[in-house]
Amino acid sequence: MNMRHLLKVTSVWISIVYIICFAGVALLPGIRPGFMRYGLHMGIDMGQNILTFSTFVSGLIIWNIIALLAVGFFTFLYNAIKQ
Repeated sequence: MNMRHLLKVTSVWISIVYIICFAGVALLPGIRPGFMRYGLHMGIDMGQNILTFSTFVSGLIIWNIIALLAVGFFTFLYNAIKQ
């Protein structure tokens, strides 16, 4: 498995997902509580949405790091476990 290519694809994929999510919360603020309830199975009062350029960029970086670590670990396990 080509890990470098997989990590590049992962970075693009999570960036697209994050942009769609950020735009969804910005355009439809009521979507977040519904997602928390049905997507994450929890009912939490999240307070107000804080949508700034800084929170967009920092969230994009954080989610890219999380996704790259997860896929890197997946690739390691995929290559380490023999069929």
